Amino acid sequence: MNGEPDFHGAKVAFFIEDHILVYRRDDKPDIPFPNLLDLPGGGRENDESGAQCVARETFEEFGIRIAVDQFEHVETYPNWRGAGKVALFFVCRLSPDMVDDIVFGDEGQHWQTMPVSAFLTSEEAVPHLQIRVREYLKA
Repeated sequence: MNGEPDFHGAKVAFFIEDHILVYRRDDKPDIPFPNLLDLPGGGRENDESGAQCVARETFEEFGIRIAVDQFEHVETYPNWRGAGKVALFFVCRLSPDMVDDIVFGDEGQHWQTMPVSAFLTSEEAVPHLQIRVREYLKA
């Protein structure tokens, strides 16, 4: 596991020049953050590493394969639920032509790229992920 802590899940911010890849979550009252803009990622399966987790989730959600060595682990942070295992945050740079290869999966309503600044100020984005991106950009 490369020294990673035992974690619940992982998220990744994909930067495409000055844009970020997001998707709108399903609008179901029984899921966390319904109808908000979210970043790719999700829950860990078996003993996968954080990079393996976000690579798998990226393929499941967007149909694109990214090599695990392309993901940069940026931060380990408390689970948004306030208890339990930690979560991991990664970043990855994508070339603009990779967007053409996206085949959206069956989770969420739609995907889009948007200016990073718009994501950071949107009232429709998952708040703790805005914080992660903002902290990464300040570093």
